[in-house]
Amino acid sequence: MRHQDQDRHNFHEICVTSILLLVLLGLLGSVCCCPSVCICDGNTTDCSALGLTSLTPLLPLLDQDTDTLRLAQNNLSFLAASDFTNLTSLKVLDLSQNHFSTLQAGVFSCLSSLRWLNLSGNHLGTHLATSCNANCSKELEQKLNRSRGGVGLSKEVFKGLEWLHGLDLSYNGLLWLPVDLLNGLQRLSWLSLARNRLAVLERGTFEPLVGLHQLLLAGNPWECDCKLWDFKHWMEWMIYRDGLVDTMTCSFPRNLMGRNLRNVPAEMFNNCLRGGAREATFGGSIRPLCPPGRVSSNDECVRQRYRPVSVRRAHVTQIVAGVVCSTVCVMMVVAATYGCIYASLMARFQRELKNRGQPLMAECRMDDPEDVQSPTEVPEEAPPKEACVVHGYRISSF
Repeated sequence: MRHQDQDRHNFHEICVTSILLLVLLGLLGSVCCCPSVCICDGNTTDCSALGLTSLTPLLPLLDQDTDTLRLAQNNLSFLAASDFTNLTSLKVLDLSQNHFSTLQAGVFSCLSSLRWLNLSGNHLGTHLATSCNANCSKELEQKLNRSRGGVGLSKEVFKGLEWLHGLDLSYNGLLWLPVDLLNGLQRLSWLSLARNRLAVLERGTFEPLVGLHQLLLAGNPWECDCKLWDFKHWMEWMIYRDGLVDTMTCSFPRNLMGRNLRNVPAEMFNNCLRGGAREATFGGSIRPLCPPGRVSSNDECVRQRYRPVSVRRAHVTQIVAGVVCSTVCVMMVVAATYGCIYASLMARFQRELKNRGQPLMAECRMDDPEDVQSPTEVPEEAPPKEACVVHGYRISSF
């Protein structure tokens, strides 16, 4: 009995010790996987409004299973491509209201599971302030932007985000978007470019977004001239696919100021030449000539989009059909005119005959019996005659 009680006591001590060790390990794990300055709730880590200037001391303390990381309202201004190497399970990343002026290529390439990315409230479009003074015109700002790769966004900044569904770029002072900026984001369904300084948009920037459902564009100074003609057609195509686009209020030209671009009739863009070397605008300005195979778009010569063979053949078919139909119509008019003239002449001729008292039809009669010679007097080769009088003329028939 004594040995059994001792074994039972030892087993109890072992269980208590194991439980204490598990609790201690759990506490140490929670301390290791959640920085003390942040708030953690499950797989969500909130490090907002902490005045952070760097992520180097913070990221190693995060759990690898973290799927939501909020870093809003800090003083972050730089991100390295290696910062998010251990956060492969991250699905939501909030970097809003920081001080980012540039984002390098491939900075998010490790976040292959990312679904939502919030970059609103930064300075991705104002990095030219040091090189463009107060007297710098908008056109010069746009040219400087394009010469530096567009804006503070590299063309490959979103490389690797194939599963991204939502992207917020609002309140960044953006002047321009690189044409290839959104390539590879086929699953993007929500995009916000609201409250920037965008005046024009390229259709080619948005064509890769085959899954886009909602686009926010309000609060930009849109120039509703030929520069937006191509984008307007893409926007109408997106709305036709049950997509949602908010209000695009025109700031230029004056006669369209305050109007929604969607409500501007297509006739206002009739002066915009689709494939010509020159493009007219509502202001009357003319752009320089572009080399063959390229068209002018937003002060640049871009490659002309290829038209399918079926479209080109359709145009030829329409022309041929128009020529054939025109020829048939002319022939029908000529035939109808000829018939009317002929009918008029015949009616006039018949009226004249009727007024003269002449019969309208030929009257035929046999010669009087007295005029017929006896058989003895008639030569054998002369048969009896039948005389017809047609309109005063005597016609003999045999």
